[in-house]
Formats: sequence, structure tokens, C-alpha cells
Amino acid sequence: MAGVNQPGDLQLAVGWEPSEWDAGDIPMSRRERAESTGSYLASVPPGISDLDFDIPSEVAAGAEDALVEISRFDAELAASLPRADGELAPLAVVLLRTESASSSQIEGVTAGAKALAIATLNESSGQNARMVAANVEAMQKAIDLADDLSTDSILAAHRVLMHDQAYAHPGRLRDGQVWIGGGPTPHTATFVPPRHERVPALMDDLVAFCRRTDLPVLTQVSIAHAQFETIHPFNDGNGRTGRTLVHAMLRRSGVTRRLTVPVSAGLLTDTDAYFAALGSYRDGDPVPIITQFGRASFAAVGNGRRLVSDLTEIYADWQQVLPSRKGSAARRLLPHLLSQPAVTIAHVQQHLDVSQPAAQRAVDQLVEAEILKQISTGKRDRAWIAREVITVLDDFAARSGRRG
Repeated sequence: MAGVNQPGDLQLAVGWEPSEWDAGDIPMSRRERAESTGSYLASVPPGISDLDFDIPSEVAAGAEDALVEISRFDAELAASLPRADGELAPLAVVLLRTESASSSQIEGVTAGAKALAIATLNESSGQNARMVAANVEAMQKAIDLADDLSTDSILAAHRVLMHDQAYAHPGRLRDGQVWIGGGPTPHTATFVPPRHERVPALMDDLVAFCRRTDLPVLTQVSIAHAQFETIHPFNDGNGRTGRTLVHAMLRRSGVTRRLTVPVSAGLLTDTDAYFAALGSYRDGDPVPIITQFGRASFAAVGNGRRLVSDLTEIYADWQQVLPSRKGSAARRLLPHLLSQPAVTIAHVQQHLDVSQPAAQRAVDQLVEAEILKQISTGKRDRAWIAREVITVLDDFAARSGRRG
């Protein structure tokens, strides 16, 4: 290895290089224009693929404990949930959805569970809900590609995430300067990522780091995430794409197999500390970001356990109140409602592979049992929601600090 990194070691700290900027016709005040003349400083992140990291033993132990808790939670679901034709419910999708919503919230994009469920159906919904729904699909893409962790798989996740936002150049590394905070030019920014010419090599170095097998998993995941956010390889969607990388790495390492532990939801409990930890990493100290990921993991697992308990209780109650026979379309739909609590007749037809009349009968039976409630009127484009599931998902979000 090239060297050993210690907390605060300049080996990991970003460097800086002067760069030129032409503000052109960008509207700004006289003060802003005066502050935006001449060159600015762009960061120069170091390569990390061949660094060793000397993490204090107590920090490493805390990260290991958090990793064990994540793995235990993953195993608990597989061992404890009753099975019939499969799992009680695709709870991976439930947790994936709540993680995606929380991930987007870190960047100020919010959507309640009802809006998100409707957006997943591609029905009329607000922009925020559609963006969060895209984040769900992007995270699933990253997880699916965990066995082939590469720049191409990261680009694929970004392409799905930003597919309808041309300004973000979906699936392409940026070809210009970006900056974080501070106004209309990079001169007064809070942080200026590297010049775009450096991004391809930095991403190759990051992928090489992610593929290493000689580092503790959560330490490696935390550092990789912080390095990704420092590189900021895209015009937009960096935060959400970066958090998909977390879950791809957890899957790749074998820590999780069936679900997405909602780590971003844990980070929401203290976003100031999270952003401060990213700043410390850029100054050369990886300890705060590792600590934050450990804390986030414990918070996420505790919250996730409560979510699973609430959903399991709802499912048991549904089985008691629904009079239809075992194997009926209505009963077969119950597990699906835990992960997709908004449905249309067409959606039920497709999911259960039944006729339109059979799908309508199933929905009618669930309405009669007060499991579903119609939320739109008229004979066309009708939709129904499982209100109890919406409630527990929003409660989960509230416990995470998110407000939809």
C-alpha cells in the first residue's frame, strides 16, 4: 500500500488548484459579481485505492458492532416471517422504498407514503413523489448490479434516477464544474468538487477501492461514500446516487441479502453531523463519517424492526377480517399491499395474473373488509389505498426525522 492514513493525516485531505471561471451573463448582484472575479479554488481529492487506514480501535469496534446488527436484522426477517407461497411480503421493497424516500429527503426532496405509492403506479402525482419513485428504481438498479460494481453500474443507477431530467445528463459523468452552496458561481461556494477533467480517473480509483477485500466492511463503505460525495461526479443526483453505492457495497460484501437496511433514515436523525463528517473527511479525518454510519446503522435497524413489527401485525389483522378463502385473489393480494399500498384494477390484474372481473372482485372484497379505501372517483383511473400501511410508513418516516 502507498501509506497508512491516520485521522487528520494530510494523505487523505483534499488539495486545491486555481481554476478560471467566466460568469458571463449569469444574473447576479454587483456584490456577487465583485466576489466572482478572477480564479477560484477547485478541490483535488487524493486517490484512495491503495491507502491503508489506521482507524482508532474504539471506532473500528463500533463500526463492527453496527455491521453485526445490520446482518442480524437481515437474518431475523428470513428466519421469523411466516411463509406460504413465498415470503410474508416483499419486505425488501418496503424497506427499499423507505430508504429511498429518506435518501432523497437529505437533499430536500420529500414525499409522503401515499404520494409515493401512487407515483409507483405511474398515476398522477407531484414532482417530489415522482423523483422519490425514481430513486427507488435507481437503488434497486444499484443493488441488482452489486456483483458488478463498476463505474458503468454507478452510471446505470444514475441513468435510472435522473432519466427524465435532461439537465443532469443521466448516466454520464459531468463535463463541467459543479459546486455546493454559496451562490451563482464557485468563488463563494461551501465546497468545490474537482474539475471535471479529473473525474474519470477519480471514479476508476474509487471503484478499485470499493473492490478491495482487506478492509472492515462498514469502514470501507463509509469512506467510499464520503469519497464519492467529494468527487461529485454528476451534474445533479450525486447524493442519491452515492447512497445507492452504500447498499450495493453492503450487498456485495454479503452483509445483506434480502433487503435494504434504511441507513439513510438513520443519517436523518442528525443531518448536521452527517454534513460535518463529510467536511472532516475532506480535511483528512475519516473517523467522523465512520462514526456517523455506525450510529445511522443502529438507528436504522431499530426503526426498521419497528416497521416490520407494525406491518406483520397489520397482515395478521387482515387475515382475521378477510372472509374470502385461502388462495383467493383477495388473499393473494394481501402481501403485495404491504409493499405497494396503492393499487388500481389494472395493477391487480397484472400482479395476480387474473381477469379484470376477478381483480375487481378482489378489490371489492378488500374494500368490504375495510382493508382498502377508494381515493379517486369515477369509473376510470380509480385507485385504492391500504390506509393502515400508509400510516405505519409515515410513522416510520416521522421517527427518522423526515416529514413528507
